[in-house]
Amino acid sequence: MNYYQQLQQATQSERDALLAAPIIQSALAGQVGRQHYISFLTRAFHHVKHTVPLLMACGSRLPDQMEWLRKAVAHYIEEEIGHHEWILNDIAASSGNADAVRGSQPDFDTDVMVAYAYDTVMRRNPVGLFGMVYVLEGTSVSLATTVAGKLQNTLNLPPEAFSYLSSHGALDIEHIGDFENVVNRLENPVDRQVVEDSAKIFFRLYGNVLRSIDSGESV
Repeated sequence: MNYYQQLQQATQSERDALLAAPIIQSALAGQVGRQHYISFLTRAFHHVKHTVPLLMACGSRLPDQMEWLRKAVAHYIEEEIGHHEWILNDIAASSGNADAVRGSQPDFDTDVMVAYAYDTVMRRNPVGLFGMVYVLEGTSVSLATTVAGKLQNTLNLPPEAFSYLSSHGALDIEHIGDFENVVNRLENPVDRQVVEDSAKIFFRLYGNVLRSIDSGESV
């Protein structure tokens, strides 16, 4: 097995636990309301807006011998710029208050996940950020397009309300291929281990973000 396959195998139980989140199962069954969707988008906004700053911080802290990875990070930054604005557009198209979301504070679980990502880059090992990339993009590839179709039918919202989910389902297929190529080039066992360890933690943290949507939310 290459390292990417080993990573998949090593994190299978954590991935399964995330996919068992009630909001995911409810969305796939067409049993969520518009407020649930807006709550998901609000949480997404509060972590996606940090994607580019986190990648910039990661690239700046990589050692000289990992210049090849810095180039990959630079390409990824170009791909990710502005995606948080897509989410605000989706909120507005869903009759939500995009301006209020832009000026709001993140919920506790999203804030913790973002804080851990910065801590990983700034205090631990910047390569660990790829654990977060693996979790978010892998989950997107597995679910985004399917969930977008289900929600559009269930909520009777226009296609313009699903630009983030619909685009990421396709875009992240390409990204996860790039991710596979990147992690397979990691030769240092320490870097490989930190990606695996971080992925396990981010599966748990992102699972908490999704599960928080079910707490006290109205349909």
